[in-house]
Amino acid sequence: MKLKNINKNIKLALLSVFLVGQSGCSDFLKEQAPSNLTPDNFYTIPDHAEAAIASVYADLRFMGGGAGIFSSNWQLLEALTGTSTTETAQNSDLNNLYGLVHDGNTAHVVNYWNGLYKVIAQANQVIEKVPPITPMPDAQKKKILGEAKFLRASAYFTAVRLWGDIPLITKPQTASSENFLPSKSSKDDVYKLILEDLTEAENAGLPWMDASGRVCLAAVKAQMARVYLTMAGFPLSKGASHYKLAADKALEVITYANSNPSVINLFPTYSDVHKENQKNKIEHLFMIQYNTLVAGNPMGNMFPNFKPINYNGPGGTGSTVPTTSFYNSYEAGDLRTKDQEGYFYTTYFTNGNGAAFNLNAPYIFKHFNQTANGTFGVAGTRNDNLNVPQIRYAEVLLTYAEAQNEVSGPNQQAYDSFKKIRDRAKLTTPSLSSYSATTFREAVWKERWHELCYEQITWFDMVRLKKVFNETTKGFDNFVGHINQSSKQALQEKHLLLPFGKQEMLNNPNLKPQNPGYVN
Repeated sequence: MKLKNINKNIKLALLSVFLVGQSGCSDFLKEQAPSNLTPDNFYTIPDHAEAAIASVYADLRFMGGGAGIFSSNWQLLEALTGTSTTETAQNSDLNNLYGLVHDGNTAHVVNYWNGLYKVIAQANQVIEKVPPITPMPDAQKKKILGEAKFLRASAYFTAVRLWGDIPLITKPQTASSENFLPSKSSKDDVYKLILEDLTEAENAGLPWMDASGRVCLAAVKAQMARVYLTMAGFPLSKGASHYKLAADKALEVITYANSNPSVINLFPTYSDVHKENQKNKIEHLFMIQYNTLVAGNPMGNMFPNFKPINYNGPGGTGSTVPTTSFYNSYEAGDLRTKDQEGYFYTTYFTNGNGAAFNLNAPYIFKHFNQTANGTFGVAGTRNDNLNVPQIRYAEVLLTYAEAQNEVSGPNQQAYDSFKKIRDRAKLTTPSLSSYSATTFREAVWKERWHELCYEQITWFDMVRLKKVFNETTKGFDNFVGHINQSSKQALQEKHLLLPFGKQEMLNNPNLKPQNPGYVN
């Protein structure tokens, strides 16, 4: 993809621009050296705008950054769900997440905050600095600004769901900015900006799909459906009106997909979900881009601990592995649990391509790159260029099914969307007439747990619904009091939000008070 081939020197130059800010030379100088880049002299030609938006995309990779020994930032949104556990227990911060005793010093919490606000800061630069660039084709400018608005909205959407009321920063900041130590804005105001940004992105002339991995119209509309679905639930509790908005927006994507099934669709097999040659197409509406020339896929902490499943031999950390209870909660015959065909594997090949051996436990196959790691008789390339999915068409189908059911009960379109997910899993689905609004609701919720697992989505479902799937009863518990099977600890009211980082609160006293239930 084009974005992945950006010269590293350009990236470093951009980072120096955005992190250092306005640093001028002495007044007596009439000219600045061309290499002395600042936000004021950088944004002068269209190529600068392209490089700047590429830098925002690159910063999405913060989620794959390190969070101490045997851990990555992305594990924040998996460890809390109770659907995964650890085989190593070597990282105290990750252990605290699994044990639901995280606080404002937990590395993953701090890193997520910093990563999201860096994306926001970079997007703010693009939104502020690109419009004056002249000459520049209007269509190119509008597209770049639409992409920046989508990326800023998505970062704020993640942040507001994790922390609630948060600072709302929409302009580039320097130490002399009036709002350099911002106070928190209300969730309503944050969601207002999110929807404004996404609406602008929707009208930016983006293609329905973009094989290069840049933001496409399908991703924007799917993200809007997500936002409306979230606003319908906790904590805003907008209810029926926003379920309707979510259903309508998801249906726009479904309608296009039905007319263009070769462009947007479910992949025919689950293996396609994690094939290098299927990235940025068909089911993958938006992904974080990875290439080993810049940064390799960061999901290796899902590898089993000290079992020779790839060219590294006995390695891996096993710091995110499925709980047995979650794996066993799938229906009998669900193709998603079939070894090396669905989203899990229980056997593999010695050193990636040798003799088969039993792993004696299920592991996550959804992000396993067979091209890189090898398969029977075929050595891996050792270059894990697999992207990380952010929005799949499967989620759009389930969003529509859930939202439409909340509007008027399950209609044929909602049922068909739900059934498509189950058909691929080779499951028999009861007839539409057998469902009430209540039973259909929980059936769709369960499909979300089983289809979208380990994609950093489940935690947000738990919070907006204030419900959690119980792997034993196959029903849903109230969030507060649910026992996470990974730690046997109960979720508390305070866990609906994350704590603010302690150092961030010291740096910015206007961030106080701390979220309820956490120590300052």
